[in-house]
This record gives sequence, structure tokens and C-alpha cells, in this order.
Amino acid sequence: MANFIVSTDSTADLYADYVREHDVRLAPLTFTIEKGGVMTEYTDDFTEYSQYVGFFAQLRAKATARTSMLNYESHYRHFRKMAEEGAKDVLHFTISSGLASTINVARQAAEDVKKEFPAFNLKAVDSLAATIGQGELVYEAVRLRDAGKTLSEAYDAVTALPLHFQYVIAANDLFYLQRGGRVSAASAIVGTALGVKPVITFTRDGKLAVVDKVRGMKRVIAYALEKMERLRPVEEGRVIHVVHSDSEKDAAELAAAIENRWGFKPEISILGPVIGAHVGPGAVAVLWKTQQERND
Repeated sequence: MANFIVSTDSTADLYADYVREHDVRLAPLTFTIEKGGVMTEYTDDFTEYSQYVGFFAQLRAKATARTSMLNYESHYRHFRKMAEEGAKDVLHFTISSGLASTINVARQAAEDVKKEFPAFNLKAVDSLAATIGQGELVYEAVRLRDAGKTLSEAYDAVTALPLHFQYVIAANDLFYLQRGGRVSAASAIVGTALGVKPVITFTRDGKLAVVDKVRGMKRVIAYALEKMERLRPVEEGRVIHVVHSDSEKDAAELAAAIENRWGFKPEISILGPVIGAHVGPGAVAVLWKTQQERND
């Protein structure tokens, strides 16, 4: 029997089969698509790859996607359900506190559940990132859980990881991020007006920052490889992960270049709709783990 339960909200962008096979408790967010003046609400619980592709196709067809933070009531229901089922120790992961106040909401909801179920003990982890950064923390928590570690041991291990994840994120344009308040209007205008791919990373406090602008995918690959030379991937327990927002060809090219240099085949996945709504179609990114902490 596992010593603790692994839980996360859907901003971790985990595929449904992984969630099911590894018994991860998932709290899905919702998103709304506006098309032709009609608003339709969906749940971030895709089970097929075609659903991800279809979402980005709608964005390319000028539909507007809007998201909202997982609120207190949703967290409370999610945690209370686990407590009712007898859960005691839970390790829960959230989107970066630099992007949303989700972790504070989660902690408050957990405290309130504990008032009714005193044995319920939840530790919430700030990913200082989102999507694959948050997802990699979940992967590690599952490995630790399956290795028989306690909640405290796993919490100490995963909270030491976020700043050891480096990022190169190449957006197609910045207007999606600007509309959601994740980058400034000035950065969005400059990045798009020049017809370049803005390069973004996560800062130490989990915010997004525009760090450069490059022209074309070849330059994106060169930029990523150069940064990986400076901040070299760890060899033991190597972690390299490529993610894209319906840009399979670019993601495959980036992954192939990384494999050619480092002899390691990165995992490739597609962004989910909640994070994808803020990044927009055509983006590609890579995460890798290093010995040193990120300094951006």
C-alpha cells in the first residue's frame, strides 16, 4: 500500500492514460471557447490526442479561449472526496505562484478539509512553472511513492527540484500571453512586429520572462542547444522533455537535434487546453534538469 497519494490539477498537462495507470488524483480545470459569439464551456480532461489538435485548430480559426483558476470550491471538493475515501497523506501540485495564486487556494481548502477530517494531511507544492515543469514533478512524486518513500521524504525531494529545471520556450507570437497578463503589452508588440519567435523562460520566482528573439526554427534549435551546453543536462536520472502547441514538426526537429547532441531521446508531448489557451498554437519548448539552479 502506498504511503501517500499524488494529486495535481490539470495544468500539469498529463495524458489521461498516465493519470489512470499511475493513480494520480486529477482536479481538472475548465475553459471556455467563444466562436461566432457563442460561448461553450469544456473540461480539461482530454483522453485522445485528436482533441488537443482540434483545440488548437479552433484557435487558428480565430476562436477565443478563456480560462479561470481552479477556485476554492473546486479544490475543497477534490480534497474532501479523497478524505472521505480515507486518504491521509497527500502530495498535491499546482501551477506556479508567479502565474496564479492557486497554491494559496489549495492550502486553504486543505486546511478546511482537515477541520472535518483531522487525519487528512496534505502538502501542496509550488511548481514554479506549469505544464511539463509541473508534470515532471508529478512524475518524480509517483516514482518516490512507488519506491516506498513517505510524504515528508517525497515533499523534501520534489520541492528541491523546480529551480533545477531549465527552459527554452519559443512562442509563435506573444499576444496570447499578453492577453492573459503573463507578459507585458510592449513585449508582445515588439516580439510579433519583428516577425520573430520570442524566446521565453521561467524566472526563479516562477514568472515568465522574454529573454531573446530569434528568426525561424533553426535559430530556436541553435539557441536551445547553446543554452544546454552552458547549463548541461544531468546524466544520472536525465530529464529532457519537449512540448508543443500543435507544432509536431518543429517539436520533432528540436527533439532530434537534442538526441543527436546528447544521445538521449526526449519525451515529446502536446500542451493541454488551459496552458495552450495562454500560449497559442505553433509554440515549442524544451525543459531539462541541471545540477545548477536557474538564474533568470
